[in-house]
Amino acid sequence: MPASPSTARAINDRLALRLLQQEGPLTAGQLKKLTGLSRPSVADLVERLAEAGLIGVVGESGEQRRGPNARLYGIVADRAHLAALDVRTEGVAVVVADLLGSVLAEASVPIADETDTGPAVEQAVALVERTAKEAGVERLHTVGVGAPGLIDPATGELRDSTGLPEWHRRLAAALQERFQARVVVENETNLAALAEQRDGAARDRDTFVLLWLGHGIGAAVVLDGVLRRGASGGTGEIGFLPVPGTGGMPSATDCEGGFHSLAGAAAIAELARGYGVVAPVVAHEPYAAALVREAVSRVDSGSEPALAFGSEPVLASGSVSVPEAGGVVDSSAGSGGGPRSSPRPLGAEAGRPAGLSAGSGGGPRSSPPPFGGAGSASGFLDELADRVALGAASVIAVLDPGCVVLAGEIGRAGGEVLAARVRERLGRMTPLPTEVRAGTLGGGAVLRGALLVARDGAQDELFAPPER
Repeated sequence: MPASPSTARAINDRLALRLLQQEGPLTAGQLKKLTGLSRPSVADLVERLAEAGLIGVVGESGEQRRGPNARLYGIVADRAHLAALDVRTEGVAVVVADLLGSVLAEASVPIADETDTGPAVEQAVALVERTAKEAGVERLHTVGVGAPGLIDPATGELRDSTGLPEWHRRLAAALQERFQARVVVENETNLAALAEQRDGAARDRDTFVLLWLGHGIGAAVVLDGVLRRGASGGTGEIGFLPVPGTGGMPSATDCEGGFHSLAGAAAIAELARGYGVVAPVVAHEPYAAALVREAVSRVDSGSEPALAFGSEPVLASGSVSVPEAGGVVDSSAGSGGGPRSSPRPLGAEAGRPAGLSAGSGGGPRSSPPPFGGAGSASGFLDELADRVALGAASVIAVLDPGCVVLAGEIGRAGGEVLAARVRERLGRMTPLPTEVRAGTLGGGAVLRGALLVARDGAQDELFAPPER
């Protein structure tokens, strides 16, 4: 049955708005060509959208001929304003943007672990208020929030978790009450995947897995263009994935003994110390990211000789203290879950099986190289790739995503050097062909994803056809 005239108009209006969002300002002639509508139909929809305050004339095209057909129409960016928050256990970052996603102001604030729930919530809300005021914004339409933890698929709310501060769960309600705005909460790793797919390393992929390597470990799964959350919202909680080499098993409340114990930021920092890799602390990122970046720099510059201990990297055994600078120890588990304890040492006494390293031998290991010794950076990256590949191979065996993106601060720091090492190992561990790509957005992917969710939600509401 053909659509009614009102339905057809609503469909055409929405199509035109999406084109203006994707392509930028367009002339009526360009809208006619892209939509396939007649000239009178385009003229009518332009008039309707302008009267609704959704589009306006933003300039003229470069055509020689002047007149109505040369006017460039664009979405009215200040029709609504948005905020996006990246909520971490140690603080909050926020951006305020217009309807097109252009950032108008941004800020962040640390929130100490010992801060009580009420004051912590107030600090976060006050930060949003100050940032909106700085941007000259009086009213927020939609707020997107990225947070660690599980999002209840039925309610959209952050589920209670013993490993996360109480203020995380209270924040969404406080934002909604203070700003009378629509608030959308999403798991931080899922937001990173949306951002990498829209603007980053997975732009050409409808199916992929994002492996988040930051303070903690998490994964996001996108299949056939759809973000998969699971029955309880827990898809991608791979910090709890049982893996060999940890000397224990994870529990329902603590991922110690799971994949997090091998590839979380604290474990990576400990591994780097064993290989003699040190780096300056960088604010607002895990110390492990600085260590990986330093190792990659050494390898790229050729300043370090090849590994001098045979074909396989040497594992530094024994317990090594982990620098606390940069927040390498996080209280959340993966992207949500119970409290973390320090990772178990990954030496022989930890029960690590032979053959986990890149080498084909899997025999006894030599002593670790001295600090700053030959091959220390290469050995560190090889061992890190072993660990990352171990978790990635498990995910690949179940999902066959065809592409894994190494994201987060550590994934970005490792870049193609780490991605190539993981790719080579996966090629020997699984028969399923899998690309391995380095994420391009780093830790900023969460904030970018939260802004995308806020923008899409606001546009869906504003661009919806009026009720007849």
